[in-house]
Amino acid sequence: MATPDFIRTLRASAGHQLLWLPGVTAIVLDDRHRVLLNRRADTGRWAVIGGIPEPGEEPAACAVREVFEETAVMCVPERVLSVQALRPVTYGNGDVCQYMDITFRCRAVGGEARVNDDESLDVAWFPVDALPELDEFGLTRIKQALSDAPTWFDPMS
Repeated sequence: MATPDFIRTLRASAGHQLLWLPGVTAIVLDDRHRVLLNRRADTGRWAVIGGIPEPGEEPAACAVREVFEETAVMCVPERVLSVQALRPVTYGNGDVCQYMDITFRCRAVGGEARVNDDESLDVAWFPVDALPELDEFGLTRIKQALSDAPTWFDPMS
């Protein structure tokens, strides 16, 4: 994932310390109920589409922007699937971030799936019964997108 300029500015004064950041994930389905995935340039693994909102950007608008920037597919957010504080991540350069992820189920409305930036090695549609190897994060959110269950959040103890 490319680091947004506003985070580079924060890092100039914050160093590697933990940054608490918003994150957005988009589970994009087409009219054949296939899922849009990208193979990430940073890990080489297939993943669901996501990113970091710019300051002041609405989460749903971020989902639409990230999907288009990474895959050239236009989409419309249909509903919030989950809201979850993720575990902290330490990147190779020592930076530590923790994300509050908001996941949207989105419907593809145009464009042709293709690599559209330097964050992806490949982009493709996959039938839900023939997904490539994905991490638990992606699998859980795809399962949520295919369900009519209410928005998921971690219940209070």
